[in-house]
Amino acid sequence: MKIVVLDAYAGNPGDLSWDEVRKLGDCDIYDRTAPELVIDRARDAEAVLTNKVPLHRKEIEALPKLKYIGVMATGFNVVDIDAASQHGITVTNVPAYSTASVAQLVFAHLLNMCDSVQHYSQEVHAGKWCHCADFTYVNTPIIELAGKTMGIVGLGHIGQAVARIALAMDMRVQAFTSKPQQALPAGVAKVELDSLFATSDVVTLHCPLNASTRNMVDARRLKLMKPTAILINTARGPLVDEAALAQALKSGQLMAAGIDVMSKEPPAADNPLLAVDNCYITPHIAWASKEARVRLLDVVTANLKAYLAGKPVNVVSP
Repeated sequence: MKIVVLDAYAGNPGDLSWDEVRKLGDCDIYDRTAPELVIDRARDAEAVLTNKVPLHRKEIEALPKLKYIGVMATGFNVVDIDAASQHGITVTNVPAYSTASVAQLVFAHLLNMCDSVQHYSQEVHAGKWCHCADFTYVNTPIIELAGKTMGIVGLGHIGQAVARIALAMDMRVQAFTSKPQQALPAGVAKVELDSLFATSDVVTLHCPLNASTRNMVDARRLKLMKPTAILINTARGPLVDEAALAQALKSGQLMAAGIDVMSKEPPAADNPLLAVDNCYITPHIAWASKEARVRLLDVVTANLKAYLAGKPVNVVSP
């Protein structure tokens, strides 16, 4: 079996091993693959593994030997699923491997914004505390989360993990979800989307990107939010209209935002959010703990083994 890994570096920059994948066939592993090189590199492949390198209809139709696409991530919008199905190609993904890590970063952002951790560390290193007249140095509001309302958009594995942490911090929790109220975890209230934006102190996004969710956080929904509210996006960049968010943050329409994903990655230098002080941005790292990446590679390998055994798992193609 010929296996081609198109973009190995992000998931395994050298601290993990591809040996278990190599055991399954003749394996070519590339750190990165530009879109124009996909067809050349995968020409003889029966199996292709990709994280963020797209496999559109053009590539799929140019690869007649291709029988399996393993997406090395949870989101699989990098693959044209219809084209893959039409050509009899099995597509799999890796669900839930990064749940704990993503939920952790949600609260890393939230606690940084509420306690100004980054700001105060910089102030102390700049000597501000050394020259303070008091034992404490405070020049920004400090916000307690207990009693505040957390609004979660999407209540899958990550959304539920975020809900558990929020409840443990004595926050009120509400969610927009397709699940009925009786299926929700204890302490989580089901609400409509506009109501969630209007009544939450923190809104955090944990839904997939599709036609109905693209730009769901637009100028209209941002206007619904409290001026003291915080928006967090660790899901997909295009869920948010970035220009509208930049304007809302600059105008004081909402207090702050914590962003780990952007509409284009890496972002363009002129992305409006990069110039907004109260937008805290991390470079798509929520999934990238070593623990999560070990789980990712383990499931990628298990998915491929299951396909070879004729019993594919985690299949996302019809």
